[in-house]
Amino acid sequence: MTDTQIMTLTDRAATRVRTLLSQNDGVTLGLRIGITNTGCNGLSYTMDYASDQKPDDAVVSADDITLLIDHDAVQFVAVTEMDWLEKGLESRFTFENPNEKGRCGCGSSFHV
Repeated sequence: MTDTQIMTLTDRAATRVRTLLSQNDGVTLGLRIGITNTGCNGLSYTMDYASDQKPDDAVVSADDITLLIDHDAVQFVAVTEMDWLEKGLESRFTFENPNEKGRCGCGSSFHV
């Protein structure tokens, strides 16, 4: 399934993803985005290099970048915007998810 509306990337996030993909030594199709149960609020985003596409993955194509969204994560990340934040010594991907109903104090987990 291909759906560019599941997740979008800011220009900063796209630039960072391109950099990461170009530095990976393995055969990489794109980045796999998922959700795991963790933290004090229940859910957390996961991200890893994807070397293959699973039959039930949702595929988000943004220019030359491919995001593979785990089937079980689609309901939690619909219409989420992925960004790249650099602030002082901190740098990380952020997710602006309108489906979130709350986030823990440290920001590592959320619930919908």
